Amino acid sequence: MVAKGKRGFTAGHDRLAGLFEPDVLLPAQFFAAFRREGGLERERLLMLAVLEDAIDCYQKYSHTRDPRGRQMYEEAREWVTSTDRTWLFSFENICDTLEISAEYVRRGLREWREKNQNGRRPRVLLEEATADFRRETA
Repeated sequence: MVAKGKRGFTAGHDRLAGLFEPDVLLPAQFFAAFRREGGLERERLLMLAVLEDAIDCYQKYSHTRDPRGRQMYEEAREWVTSTDRTWLFSFENICDTLEISAEYVRRGLREWREKNQNGRRPRVLLEEATADFRRETA
């Protein structure tokens, strides 16, 4: 699942954080799961990037009519809904490693899709949270 064009690391954080909008959660609380004393380990960063890409594809292509976009959405949806743990980079294993509830993310994506049946993507404003995250992980 590789989206066309170049997108920053921050874009994925915004989309991932957008799943948690209904709950009251401080940015520091959200990103605490990704921090460790020495910063993020490279493996966890890679896992986070895979998760962000899947969420990006799910949201970006959720309502597209383009055949390639539909394929991207279906691949992301299948990966997120799979409970298979045999592959190191399965959705379940990535969520466990990043200390994120897999079912919570699934529910957030389903609710997001139901709310956005008209095909519009909601604006996610987490500039302050991303700035805090960058400062704390630098």
